Amino acid sequence: MPENPRPDDNTIICRCEDITLGEIRALIAQGYTTIDEIKRVSRAGMGQCQGRTCRQLIAREIAQALGITVEQVELPQFRPPTRPIVLSTIVEGEGNE
Repeated sequence: MPENPRPDDNTIICRCEDITLGEIRALIAQGYTTIDEIKRVSRAGMGQCQGRTCRQLIAREIAQALGITVEQVELPQFRPPTRPIVLSTIVEGEGNE
């Protein structure tokens, strides 16, 4: 059985942000070697799925480029989306308590 060929540079890695494998590889070649760094410069993993579909693909590419295992790739910081609220909203509650 033949080995799977390496995916083409035009392969979409992050569907939410439309980031290709070629873009990820170029960033790694420029010295961005963590998922967080790649996320900051390309927005990969910042779309609607929050990296659920692309995080592992990016980690695999980083591992391959650095000659390490995927488990050795530094995991990204998870920051759930939030929005600020006025403190008085918390203090006052919903009113009918």
